[in-house]
Amino acid sequence: MANSKQARKRARQAVARNQHLSAQRSQYRTAIKSVRKLVIAGDKAAATEAFQKAQSVIDSMARKNVLHANAAARHKSRLAAAIKAMA
Repeated sequence: MANSKQARKRARQAVARNQHLSAQRSQYRTAIKSVRKLVIAGDKAAATEAFQKAQSVIDSMARKNVLHANAAARHKSRLAAAIKAMA
């Protein structure tokens, strides 16, 4: 356990930040899963619509440094390729 006042405050802040980031990561993962489910189901129109929403979430996470910019680009690229392959 933290001994100084400063260390106790940092411990409280770390818990709060961890909860906040966990919620954001969950939102990001849910957005990706929704697109993947629609790709597997074969519904291209719905998958494209879900991809637009997921793109917004992914970009938001990259801007907030929850996710590295290159990782965000990689996820968007792979989702787009999966939708494009649905011919």
